[in-house]
Amino acid sequence: MTTAEERTKILEMISNGIITADEGANLLKALASPSDKPKPSAKNRSGQPRWLRVHVTDMKKGKAKVRVNLPLKLMNAGLDIASHFAPDEIANEDMLETIKQALNEDMVGKIVDVFDEEDQEHIEIFIE
Repeated sequence: MTTAEERTKILEMISNGIITADEGANLLKALASPSDKPKPSAKNRSGQPRWLRVHVTDMKKGKAKVRVNLPLKLMNAGLDIASHFAPDEIANEDMLETIKQALNEDMVGKIVDVFDEEDQEHIEIFIE
């Protein structure tokens, strides 16, 4: 979803009464702030990424629901194992492939940025 589409969706949520104007303003402010941050680099200082960080934010309240930090050394095995046990609606193969590709390419920075409109959650996955 592009930034323009995300802004439109937030404005629709305000007009439909799903979120308040203040909550919408906070979401719009959050959309504007990532462009101020430096773009992720291909590798960190040591040459190897060390952590996978998962952030889930409640879009209605604007507060963190989940903050998980996992060592990258466990991620490839963990992703493979988890995908076998996760229900089909949870096991999003595209997202798993994106994470695996980022791990294999030693990427650093935000690799997944998803707005789940059904559950009103903002999901971000970083490699640091």
